[in-house]
This record gives sequence, C-alpha cells and structure tokens, in this order.
Amino acid sequence: MPGQGWSVLYQTDGEKRMTDTNEELGALTLANGYLHGRLERLLEHDVPAVWAMLTVPERIAEWLAPGAIELKAGGAARLNFTDSGTVIDSTVTAFEPQRVLEYSWSSPGQPSRPVRWELQSVAGGTRLTLAVGVPQGEDIARACAGWEAHLMMLLAAIEGVPIKFPFERFKTTREAYKVQAAALG
Repeated sequence: MPGQGWSVLYQTDGEKRMTDTNEELGALTLANGYLHGRLERLLEHDVPAVWAMLTVPERIAEWLAPGAIELKAGGAARLNFTDSGTVIDSTVTAFEPQRVLEYSWSSPGQPSRPVRWELQSVAGGTRLTLAVGVPQGEDIARACAGWEAHLMMLLAAIEGVPIKFPFERFKTTREAYKVQAAALG
C-alpha cells in the first residue's frame, strides 16, 4: 500500500525509514456549526494491531500521550500531554470493539471536539478513518495538522520506530489545511 498515506515506511539496507511527502490531506467540511476533518490511512497491519495502538495505554503513549481509555460507551477517556500541559478528560461516546472508538478531545467545561476512529479490514491491512470536529470559529487547520502529525507518529510506532512530534510536518500541513478551511467560507 505504499503511497496511500502521508507517511510510508520502506526498507532500505535493512533499515526502516520514513518518507516525508505531503499527499492525501484529509477533507474539510462545515455542518451544524462544526468544522469537520476526515483523514484516512491504509496501514499494512491487521485490525487487532491497529486497534491496540488506539486502545492499549502503553501503545497510546508511544504516539499520542500517556493515559487510558475505558473501552465502553460512557467510559472515561483521559490523556495527559505533559509537555504542553494539556489534559483531555472526556467520555467515550461510541464504542464497537475492533471497529469504532469515539470520544471528545476536550475537558469538562470545554466545547465538545469529537474524535472518531473507525477501522475496516481491507486486503493487505486496515483502513483507518479519523473524523475530528471543532466548533465553528476554532482552528480546524491546527486540529487536523496536529492529527496528521500524530498519525505519522502512530505509523512509526506500529512499525517499531517511534518518533517525536514532527513539528515541521505540523507546520506545513497546517498551512495546507488553512487553504482548505478558507475555501469553506
């Protein structure tokens, strides 16, 4: 599936390396007072391996932040981004084992910023779809660029070569999303 996502790992001289291309940005839409981003990746790993990256605390910490998500509707979703001081403290709003996980990227008292992960088994791996929403007036370009960077980190971690937050990637992707967001009006 090389070339299908933002970041592709490839084998060269026995080492795994990551490409650095801007391809296939997510699509932005505006509906019901929310800006929505939809990002898709094809991963050369089966659904259980990808699901573990989204749900097992030790795996989540490799690419997102320390914390835990209770795997049931109504369960707690808590992540602590110690470097930035951001703490996510929300509730799981949708859950289907190995298929759907949704919670808000917010803390109590903040507006809902839904994040929905969907996994689908496809030939050769898994289609991962991430839908993110922010209230109109918030910076959807920043939100999507942050998720693009974290998806890059997820891909690296699942391949066994975890990376730090790719800030340069975040900056270039945010500019591309700003163009898309401006077109929404």
